[in-house]
Parts: sequence; structure tokens; C-alpha cells
Amino acid sequence: MSRPTEDVEVFEAHTSESDLEDLRARLASARFPEAETVANAGPGPHRWEQGVPLADLVELVDHWRTGYDWRAFEEHLDRIGQFRTTIDGLGIHFLHRKSTRADAAPLVLTHGWPGSIAEFIDVVDELTEPEDPNAPAFHVVIPSLPGFGYSDKPTTTGWGTEKIAAAWVELMGRLGYDGFLAHGGDWGGNITTILGGRFPEHVLGIHTTFAQGPPGTTMDGLTTVEREWAEGTHHFWRHRAAYAKQQATRPQTIGYSLVDSPVGLLAWILDKYAEWSDTEDSPFETISRDRILDDVTLYWLTRTGASAARIYYESHDSLDPELRVDVPSAITMYPRDTERYPRPWARERYRQIVRWREPERGGHFPSLEVPEYFVEDLREGLAAVLAARR
Repeated sequence: MSRPTEDVEVFEAHTSESDLEDLRARLASARFPEAETVANAGPGPHRWEQGVPLADLVELVDHWRTGYDWRAFEEHLDRIGQFRTTIDGLGIHFLHRKSTRADAAPLVLTHGWPGSIAEFIDVVDELTEPEDPNAPAFHVVIPSLPGFGYSDKPTTTGWGTEKIAAAWVELMGRLGYDGFLAHGGDWGGNITTILGGRFPEHVLGIHTTFAQGPPGTTMDGLTTVEREWAEGTHHFWRHRAAYAKQQATRPQTIGYSLVDSPVGLLAWILDKYAEWSDTEDSPFETISRDRILDDVTLYWLTRTGASAARIYYESHDSLDPELRVDVPSAITMYPRDTERYPRPWARERYRQIVRWREPERGGHFPSLEVPEYFVEDLREGLAAVLAARR
């Protein structure tokens, strides 16, 4: 496969002022439903049981319209370094920051849904130029998934997780990284698993918060805690995954609302930040309002609500049951993540687990919720991966 480095072009994000004015006008003219009918809805997760509470959304919409600064996010992306390249006919956008350290290792970070590159921008500096000279350093690459952010929207079917993983290998090769490390959670964890399983000649090892065992695993021999994990994951997919079924079966239908209504888009995404984060009353206990709005505004301005949803149509429940990962793997199971798989199940797929961690805090968005721990855990996990290869 040819890898012409000249195909990589510098990219700068700059939204027109008219698009920002249109967003503010739509927010100002938004029509809200009546408040949720939740009895005794004092502070706590109970008040979210019908979805995003009206008062919370009205307050956030007002901040989005009058206080939020999109230009600051654009400038942050430009400081990290933005680029685009075309792979298999599709434009792929990515952030790329090289470390000044001679011993730095290449690392691709892959986001999921409803995330974006915004998940990782606050940890880039510490990963590339750690204050501690003894901490590992990385050349960091953060691609936008096809149909997300500034990557192109596929016009045909086929851009599922297998093809995306192959595209990441091509992307890293174009940047001069024939051997690299990989991390991801959510869809990024699925893609990272495929990278480790399909491309061991390029992938030095992986770190993931997603460690789904193959089908057919049983409860036999699991500890009480491991059984709770398995039952919790089953409960999530049985009772809390309507969003995934909708996007896997009718992404176009929900897509009209996500592309036409900024309030609808915000509510659809905010609901997941609230439900999946390690908080009691609001996701803003650990994640800033502006960082969530960076993520949502990126979806809005790039009109990717529908195209991003299609990753579910392409790849929902599609991880190859026969896929095995033989490269060294570091796995972290955060306590409030949506899916937690017992280590005996994970071992059936990940054949060389060199580090396993179960932190006390954190949910589905650890790089935003517990960024300091996330960086430390990622460093230590990848250090263990590299040590296993020596």
C-alpha cells in the first residue's frame, strides 16, 4: 500500500460568522416541551430518569447562546496541529502533535460516540511533553472518525470499524509510524481491538477501556463483583440502549432532528454525558460545560449528527467473534462505564493482558472526567505494553 506523505495537508478550522449567528438565532427561537413528570425530583440521578431535565437544558442553551466561545476551541485545535489526508477516497481529519523527546513512541487515540476529538485535547500536552522526564512521551495522533467532525461523510455504506482500523494503519504509515501504539474507548475501543487483532505487524500494543469477550462466555467461576459487572452490562443493553437501536436501524430518521435543531442535538448528546459519567446529579460535576459544548458545537457546525450516527448502522454488534488480540494489552475498567467485562471473559479475546486496572472513579469519558488519572493510567499501561515487547 503506497504511503505518499505529500498527501497530508495542513488544515485550519474557521467557521464563518454567519454560521455562528445562525446557531445563536436558532437557540434564541427554540421551542421547549413542558417539564418532565418526575415525582420528588430533588438533586440526584432520579431526576434524569425521563431524560434531560428541562431546567438544566434551558440553562445550558442560554449559556451556549450568550456565554460560550467557539473561537477558543478552534484556536486550541490549531495550536495542537490539524491536518487532513485522503484514504480510500475519503478525507480524514486528524490532530497530530510530535514530542520533542527522542524516545517518544507513536500513539493513535480514537474517540467514540457521542464523543469527538474534543475528548482528548486537554491531555495532549502532558502526553507529548510530560513534566516528569522519567514519564513516557508520545507522538500523538487523534483522528476524527469518518462522518465525524472535519472528516468527510461517507456517501456509500462500508465505512465500519474494520475499514476504519485499516485506514488508521494507512494514516500512521503516511506519518512515518509503521509501528505504533493505540488507545480507545467506546467505538474507539472497538477499533483499537481490531487494530491489535488484525495488524500485529504494525501495532506494538494497545490500551483500552473496552474489553468485550467473545460470545459464549459463561458466569461459571466469576466472582461476585464480576457477576455484577456482567449483569450490569446486560442490563445496559437490555434497558438503556434505545439510542443505539435507533442509530443502528434508522440513523437517517433521527439525523434530520440532529442536523436541523441545535437544542435537539444538545439534548441527545447531553443525555449520554449525564447517564454515563461518574456523577450524582449532573455531568458538570466533573466535565466543564464548555468542553461538552465544544463537542456538541463541533457536531452542529459540521452537520454530522446523521453521518456520525451511521457508525451504529455500519458496525453495531459486529465485532468478529473469532477475533483474538495477541499483542500486549493494557485494560482499564472504569467503575461507571456503560460496559464492564470480567477479566476471565476479556482473557478469551486478549491473549496477552500485561496490565489490568479497576480505578475507584471515572465513567465513560475518563479523559474528561478524571484527566490526571487518565494520563497516568495510559502512560503506565503503555509502558507495560512496551516492556512486554523487550
